Amino acid sequence: MNPYHDFVETYARLAREGKSWPLGGFPDCPKPEIAKDAPVALIFSPHPDDEVIIGGLALRLLRQAGWNVINIAVTQGSNKERQAERWQELKQCCDCIGFGLEATGPCGLERVTLKTRQTDNVYWTSMVHVIVGILKKHQPKVIFFPHELDWNSAHIGTHFLVTDTLKHMPEDFTCHSVETEFWGQMPTPNLTVELGPIELGDLITALTFHVGEVKRNPYHLSLPAWMVDNVRRGGELVGGQGGAAPDFAFATLYRLRQWKEGALHHTYEGGRSLSMAEDPTTLFC
Repeated sequence: MNPYHDFVETYARLAREGKSWPLGGFPDCPKPEIAKDAPVALIFSPHPDDEVIIGGLALRLLRQAGWNVINIAVTQGSNKERQAERWQELKQCCDCIGFGLEATGPCGLERVTLKTRQTDNVYWTSMVHVIVGILKKHQPKVIFFPHELDWNSAHIGTHFLVTDTLKHMPEDFTCHSVETEFWGQMPTPNLTVELGPIELGDLITALTFHVGEVKRNPYHLSLPAWMVDNVRRGGELVGGQGGAAPDFAFATLYRLRQWKEGALHHTYEGGRSLSMAEDPTTLFC
């Protein structure tokens, strides 16, 4: 008997069955008490759902280190008829996973794209001022945002919105930046972060609260396969060409740098893999 036939058939069966499983409505995941002076991590999510798709490291900072993780909803989607509904789905998702939530405006920001940055400087500057206010308010130690080649126009726009905002911060402002990927693969990640089955299961559970989106495209069911492939990619892109893949089942790839003295700087040479056994705060020492 060929075990690989059973392996593939089991995966195909679960993918089929998963389409009939419930969406949303689950109890909140366990979450730690957060101290008032806990370090802050901000997730600048281009759309409702990005916060948990790329949120593996943020979840580990919340659970393993007691950090205050806040999702900044940069937009609430481009479909105006769905914005109010997507905000409610987002609130339920963040409540489930344990992230705080803050809006950038009554319906989020609009036209967060590279085209807007190039053609409407007045409006783009007004959006930069919104993000400046958020950074000054929270003084985060870490910020998450998409990398510059993440394909989707709002993801790319969010990258440049955040990096333009950093240039408008006071000269003494510093923070660590964690660039994320989903739609477009990052050519230069330098960090592979392991996720355990419980952590990944909880992220998927929270993701199902975005009912309207996952009904349209059940990407919550493909998240484990994506994170399996991240381990393969991380073995060489992060570990070096010809390197052995880390002994992880699931992982997310990031590019970690630090904003200081008016620019982004690498904090270490080469790449790093962070196992579930390691303290995630060591990344920011």
